[in-house]
Amino acid sequence: MFSTVEMARLNVAGPIGNLDEVLRICANLENVHVVDYSGDFDGVGIGSPNSGADEISSLLVKARAAKSDLRPANREGAFSVDSVRATIAGDFESKLDAVLAVINSDRDAETEIARLTERAEVLNTIAPLGIPLELMTGISAIEVYIGETGKASKALAEFSDLLSDIEIHVADRVVAVACESKFGADVMLAFGNLGARPIQIPTGEGSPSALLAEALEAIGAAEAQIEKNAEIKADWVAANGAELVAVTEYLEREEDILTGHTRCAVSEHAFAVDAWVPLADSEKVEGALSKVSSHISIEKFHDDHHGHDDHGHATEYPPIEFEIPEVARHGAILTDLVGRPRYGTIDPTSLMAITFPIFYGLILGDAGYGAVIMALAWFLGTKIGHEPIGALASRVLMLMGVSTFIVGILTAEAFGFIIEEWAGFVVFYDWTYANIHFPAFVTDTMGMSHTYIPFHRAGGALSDYVVLSVYLGVLHILLGFIIGFVNVFRAHGIAAAFFEKGSWLLILFGGFMHIYLYMTDPAYGTFQASMWSGILVFGVLCLIYGLAIYEKFGWVGGIIMGPIETFGLLANTLSYLRIMAVGVAGVKIAEIGNELGFHTMVSSIESGDYHIAIFGFVLWIFVQVFALALGLLSPSIHAARLHFVEWMGKFHDGSGEPFSPLGGRPVHVEGH
Repeated sequence: MFSTVEMARLNVAGPIGNLDEVLRICANLENVHVVDYSGDFDGVGIGSPNSGADEISSLLVKARAAKSDLRPANREGAFSVDSVRATIAGDFESKLDAVLAVINSDRDAETEIARLTERAEVLNTIAPLGIPLELMTGISAIEVYIGETGKASKALAEFSDLLSDIEIHVADRVVAVACESKFGADVMLAFGNLGARPIQIPTGEGSPSALLAEALEAIGAAEAQIEKNAEIKADWVAANGAELVAVTEYLEREEDILTGHTRCAVSEHAFAVDAWVPLADSEKVEGALSKVSSHISIEKFHDDHHGHDDHGHATEYPPIEFEIPEVARHGAILTDLVGRPRYGTIDPTSLMAITFPIFYGLILGDAGYGAVIMALAWFLGTKIGHEPIGALASRVLMLMGVSTFIVGILTAEAFGFIIEEWAGFVVFYDWTYANIHFPAFVTDTMGMSHTYIPFHRAGGALSDYVVLSVYLGVLHILLGFIIGFVNVFRAHGIAAAFFEKGSWLLILFGGFMHIYLYMTDPAYGTFQASMWSGILVFGVLCLIYGLAIYEKFGWVGGIIMGPIETFGLLANTLSYLRIMAVGVAGVKIAEIGNELGFHTMVSSIESGDYHIAIFGFVLWIFVQVFALALGLLSPSIHAARLHFVEWMGKFHDGSGEPFSPLGGRPVHVEGH
């Protein structure tokens, strides 16, 4: 749950003629991560792709192009590999060619529309001049300058000294000047004084108005072609979309297998494959490959050199395969945003799968918005839930909505309204007020004054929400340092773990207790000597030693950076106040919208001012939509920051390479 899949190093060698079969078996196993051969040894080079790779790659390019444009979905379930092969062997490529022709027609039409639109804009600008285009461009001895300016009414005055040498036309905001080339500089200077924007004269002959009409007609024809193409593509996707998804996946797998030679070491007579496999699958892999290889070895990975080999080179760590329960699988999306953990360290994915939605809910905390987010997650699930990533993403969003809804019930907030007195909620909150109270020991210890539900964070419970945010931050960071301690202990031993991470635990614990006593005990001074302040000072000294010796800062660097880093920890902890601050800000935005919009609408209806009521309704809906959009974006960013920066920064090394088995793991094609 908190570790990744244990890996073993696989080495396979055999006659060169067996390489194709070895790669095919590896792909069928779906658990062999091939390590690319670098080609460093004499006489042993990198293999060449199988002869069938070109044909597969050519068809794959077409399939990917069609899939990228059409965005088909497969909701029919996995296809059998035999049916996919039969599809490819049939007329599927001709179907691809036909739809790609339609796609290219679309692109040509879009390009033509862009060109004609630009031409139409220019023609529309110069049409008021009434000058045929051939007179503007067809006389070699005359140069024509056209500019658009808001000072067209001053054009004659600006060109007054040149009127005997030029021909000038002014219409609306357009000025056109014809002259001999020797007057060109003076004309351009005058245009500059008018602040005119030069207009490139389009090609063609005839009236600009007539040419404008032709351009608009051509644009309409191109748009009609795009609409017709859209219908053709929709029909194609309905008939062939699911097959396209399956065929693309099959071709990608085949290309990976047929080009796998380029990742292997080969000589004239033999090959060698270097790979990683899950340790639990070692026997299965060995049994499958032993039939087609002359040498095979599988050894569990051990980092005996703590990151470096005997020659000082960095250790090559195994790729990372998540080993998390299905219920926490969605957390992998979050971990992959910052990189998978280095092999042998604690995997935070399962923890983030729980804490990220909770943090989001604590920030947004509105039952109404939570219900909307859940509905949005359900809708997205119907659209993208057929894909593995889409299903996980919609699950993350659903949990964010559930968490927000629950916190909204606890705080009695929905769409910025306080629902405690609403019909249907009065009985519920009367019951919670009478029966649900935080234990006195907890509230006294934590210094809380608001001890019941509903917990009005923007009202009487605001100060307690501030305190709870800080406590949550301390616990979250404490967990991060504990994970970091375990990681360093595993890699470098107890001494390094104590000075690199244990020092931070001492600082956090001692500093928190020192500040806690200062805030709760009037007799406790700011700089009072106590056991807790002693732990804090000892932690700082240990940190200085750790920075100097284990982090290679040197004693001067350690002495300087130790106290500075200590204040950085305080900033990290106070950063969790954003849970309170961002949440309360969102509440107030919604409250203002309700006050200015909803209540204005209600009072206007009661007084008969229906035009004001309409304005109030529109304003209310606008603020609600804005608050919801802000609620989707802002709490997500802040919850992510608290995890990725404040928390994971204490322990996470995101340098792990994702486990990528040869041929992938098919979703839409089954049966090898």
